[in-house]
Order: sequence, then structure tokens, then C-alpha cells
Amino acid sequence: MTKTAVVTGASSGIGAATARRLAAEGFHVVAAARRRDRLDKLAAEAGAAEGGGPGVEPFMLDVTSQESVDALAAAVTRCDVLVNNAGGAIGMDPVAEGDVADWQRMYDVNVLGSLRVTRALLPKLIASGDGVLVMLTSTAGFIAYEGGGGYAAAKHGQTAMTETLRLELCGEPVRVVEVAPGMVKTEEFSVNRFGGDVERAEKVYAGVPDPLTADDVADAVVWCATRPSHVNIDRLVIRPRAQAAQHKVYRVADA
Repeated sequence: MTKTAVVTGASSGIGAATARRLAAEGFHVVAAARRRDRLDKLAAEAGAAEGGGPGVEPFMLDVTSQESVDALAAAVTRCDVLVNNAGGAIGMDPVAEGDVADWQRMYDVNVLGSLRVTRALLPKLIASGDGVLVMLTSTAGFIAYEGGGGYAAAKHGQTAMTETLRLELCGEPVRVVEVAPGMVKTEEFSVNRFGGDVERAEKVYAGVPDPLTADDVADAVVWCATRPSHVNIDRLVIRPRAQAAQHKVYRVADA
């Protein structure tokens, strides 16, 4: 029987790349996100799933809505792999000037969104007999940096949830994996963070030779999810070679 993978935040970036990779590995991929047009395009590119077979099945999902998550759980009859990828950062304000609404939005999407989807699909992961739960976090989940207080707080919350799940599910047929990327350049992440300011977003990567791509991270996610069933990758940290730490990045302009 074809295994089913659910990927949230699958309309762009790491989520879309992960859906493509899983479909290429023979999974029936439920690509879940808010933008149906993007999902339909992804299914056309990666191959639309038919009759529960391999390929991509689009599904409209808002992880901040319990009703939407419940609809996903009702529609998915089987779940072997869950990739909690939906998330994002908003702003770079210092804590003293932090926008409460921005912090609430980041917490709701990154942390509570992952909680809603995990609670809804965990029974199916267990029922599969060999489930894999992948939490897409960030190096911001265990290292703080100036201007990243709200995002780091949310990603620390996701990391704590992942570690707790691994303890609570010990003995169940579910592996719990955290994939924590460093500097990744996708078409939307930094642009969204800076409210559509493309010039400011580009400055994040200025002079950095070869930041990670969405495909690099997707490759890591799929590798973790396809290890032998007795092998658990607790945490995989992936950075570009130019980034030694959150605050230590080589830039050509500085050489």
C-alpha cells in the first residue's frame, strides 16, 4: 500500500520542495496550505495523486483554524508521515518595541498550528504502525539573536514540543524528528518577514555565498523520514557552509 505523507505550508518554499521530494519517493502526498492556486500548480508539476497512489493531492488548510485542521483530519484516512512545516517570521523589532500582534501571529502559526495538526493526526500516525512526525523548526529554536525575539520564542516553543513528544511517545510506533535549518533563501520567507520589502529582505543574504535552498532542506527532511524504522534522527541541524553560527556568517563583501 502507498504510504501517505501530510505536509503543511506546502504552497511554497521548503513545504513545496518537501512535497515534491516525497512524491518522487513514491508517497501519496497531501500538500496542505491556504493558497489553492499554488497547490494546484505543485500537483501539476509533481504529478497529481490518483486513487490514493503516488503524487500530490492539494488540500486547503489554515493551521490557525481548528475547524480547518479538523477537516484535514477527517479527509485523511491514513497518515504515515507528518511534516509540520507551516510557520514563519514577522519583523525584526527588538523586544522593547515588539508588536504583540506579530508575536501572537508567530506563536499561533508556528507553535499552536503544529499542536493542532499533531493532535489531529497523531492517532493515524500511531495506527500506521510506523509513523514519522517531522517538526520543521529553526536554529532560532535554540539560539537567540538580536531582533529575533518573537521568532526565536516561537521556535523555542516548537523545539520544546518536539522534545516532549519524543518522551511521551516513547514505546509507540512513531518517530519524532526535528529538522532545524539555519540560513535558507527561499522566495518568500524574508520578504514576508519584512512586510513585502524586497530590498530589505535581500540584504539578509548580501554577500553570502550559496545560502541553503528549499531543496537542500527538503532533501534533509525526506532523508530523516525514510530511515529504517528502528532509526530515529532526533535533531538534524543544517546550515550553509558560510554560516558557522547564528551570528557568524561569512560574506564575500567582508573578505
